[in-house]
Formats: sequence, structure tokens, C-alpha cells
Amino acid sequence: MQKIWILAKKELASYFDSLIAYIMIILFLGLSGFFTWLFGSSIFLIDQASLQVFFGISYWTLFFFIPAITMRTLAEENRSGTIELLSTKAVSDREIIIGKFLSNFLLVAIALACTLPYYITIAMLGDIDHGATIGGYFGLLLMSAMYISIGIFSSSLTSNQIVAFLIALLIGLFFHILFDIMAGSFTGTVGGIFDYLSARTHYESLSRGVFDTRDLIYYFSIIFLGLVLSETILSKRNWQH
Repeated sequence: MQKIWILAKKELASYFDSLIAYIMIILFLGLSGFFTWLFGSSIFLIDQASLQVFFGISYWTLFFFIPAITMRTLAEENRSGTIELLSTKAVSDREIIIGKFLSNFLLVAIALACTLPYYITIAMLGDIDHGATIGGYFGLLLMSAMYISIGIFSSSLTSNQIVAFLIALLIGLFFHILFDIMAGSFTGTVGGIFDYLSARTHYESLSRGVFDTRDLIYYFSIIFLGLVLSETILSKRNWQH
């Protein structure tokens, strides 16, 4: 666990050293803040003490931001050859994958923590549903963790960051949109399966403050699968070298 934490801290520090973290956080706060408070169906227009507008915007902004921050996770290491050096330092492939996953998750958590003033402000303006708000943030963290695992897997497949970004977007597109569309096109068991595979179904459930074990199983299963596949690809590359 100590090695994982060291790797995570080093990776997280590299994001702030290269300004990636600052750019990501500023863009995320700028976009989410603009659409939450000023544009379209803003909080003032719906006249409710609720963060549902913010959660709806974040559902999309994080979908694009996460592949952008994970694309370099292993792709850059593969390109430069530093992944082989890292693998020889008594650090297992699993520790490398989990360390990188944790660093990306912490970066997203920091970005979301910066939006807590939204919560405090709205709570001061009206009677906010605290359960739904907590559920919404929890849903964003789980969804982010899912896309981080997909992003790391995509990054493990190539040494090109742009390719890794596009692969992560393509895979994420199925969970984010396509399964939801397919669920509406089919009925019965098939429709139910596609509905369960849709990230929107589980995210909206959590953002309403409903904590269901099926939602947790869904997210943790995809996170686990993404990390296991990433470790498998990394192990295969190291074995070939």
C-alpha cells in the first residue's frame, strides 16, 4: 500500500507541475459554474434550492475531461519507455495501475471539492435536499472512477495519447449514451439489460439520493474490470520486453 501511495502522490504532483491539474480544475469550474448559475436552466430560473442542474452539467463535462487527463497515464510511459524502468523498481504491475488510478481519482475529487461553495450557497438560499446532494456528489465520484478505469485501460493499449483519448471516448460513449438509446429501442429482457448497462440510469438514481446496491455493483464491476484489463495489458507488454 505504501508503494501505491508513493506512486499516486508522484503522479498527482506531476499533474500540478505540468499545469494539467490547474487547467482541468479551472475549465471544470468555469463550465459547471456558468451553466449552473448563469445560462439556460440555471438555478435562478428553476427557482429551486437544488444542485440538479450542476449534476446534469457535470455528467457531461467529466465525460470529456477524464479521458483528457487519463490519456497520458500509460501511453506516455509506453512512448518514452519509462514504464519498463518503473516495472524494474520492485513495483508490481498492479501497484502501478492502482497508483495511477488513485492519482487521477484524487484529481477529480479535488475538482469536485472546489464546487462545495455551490452547495453551501444554495443551502443558505433555501431548503436544499441534503440527501440528494450527497447522492449526486457520490454518483459523480463513482462515475468518474468508472471512466478513469476505462481511460487507463485505453492508455495501456497505445503509446499515442490522442489515440488513447479517442479510444476512451469511444468506449465511454456506449455507457454514456448508446446503451441508454438501445434501452429505449428494445423491450423486455433485452431492454432491461441495456438499461442496466447505461451509466445514466445509475447516476440519476444516485443523484436523487437513492442508494441502491445495484448501482454500486454496476460501478465497482466496471472499475474492477477496467483495472484488471489494464494490468493484463501492462503485464503482457512487460513480458514481451
